[in-house]
Amino acid sequence: MEEKQVSEGITLAENEGVIEMRLDRPGKKNALTASMYRIMTATLADASRRPEIGAIMVTGEGDAFCAGNDLKDFMAGPEGGEAAFAFIRALAAFDKPLVAAVQGLAVGIGTTMLFHCDLVYAAPDARFIMPFVNLGLVPEAGSSLLAPATMGHAKAAAMFLLGEPLDAQAADSAGLVTAIIAGDALLAHARAKAHLLMTKPPQALAATRRLFKGDQSALIARIDEEARLFKERLMSPEAQEAFAAFFEKRAPVFRRS
Repeated sequence: MEEKQVSEGITLAENEGVIEMRLDRPGKKNALTASMYRIMTATLADASRRPEIGAIMVTGEGDAFCAGNDLKDFMAGPEGGEAAFAFIRALAAFDKPLVAAVQGLAVGIGTTMLFHCDLVYAAPDARFIMPFVNLGLVPEAGSSLLAPATMGHAKAAAMFLLGEPLDAQAADSAGLVTAIIAGDALLAHARAKAHLLMTKPPQALAATRRLFKGDQSALIARIDEEARLFKERLMSPEAQEAFAAFFEKRAPVFRRS
């Protein structure tokens, strides 16, 4: 399997019709930058155009899957937000199977992207966290619609409103992951499942995925609404205080008017 690092933070490998897209910034827990988002968006577009590509597998290097956005990069200018939302829209529209192998932390987009994946395999140490409200923000990637639909209102509310994490077992019970796989076997298992997809009739597979997804108009509308509110909240006093507290390693203080 030939690998190439196309930018700092993303390594691509292609083998027998499966593209492996590895988040490769382990020193930063694979936190995503604007350039990483752009590479992933371009990879999805390239895979969609090529008939010989049958699936994409997303993995993370090191002891974490993805710690979410790199907050310094995200706050440096509008490019981070625009690149993130472009990736989200590309992910929702992607027309081929997506497989994920998740170990350690999956924070923010590290969790919300999984709602768009068809098969999600998690190591026992996987930990899923969606701390948007804690940061003065709102959910993204259509997760305000997809999370309650997947795991029920009560579980989704605990994750979003309280910022409570789900461990691998709870995520499995809630329907977020396909199966829990021992950490040392995780990648091999996910790769085997991705390659198994390559043996299926491609048109029947595509038609079945379309039936699963159904009418996407409500999801696209929710993604757009989330993006609008996310951008508004990013400039809010609450978000400014939450981000300042994060960088200063202190508890935030929010004012009630």
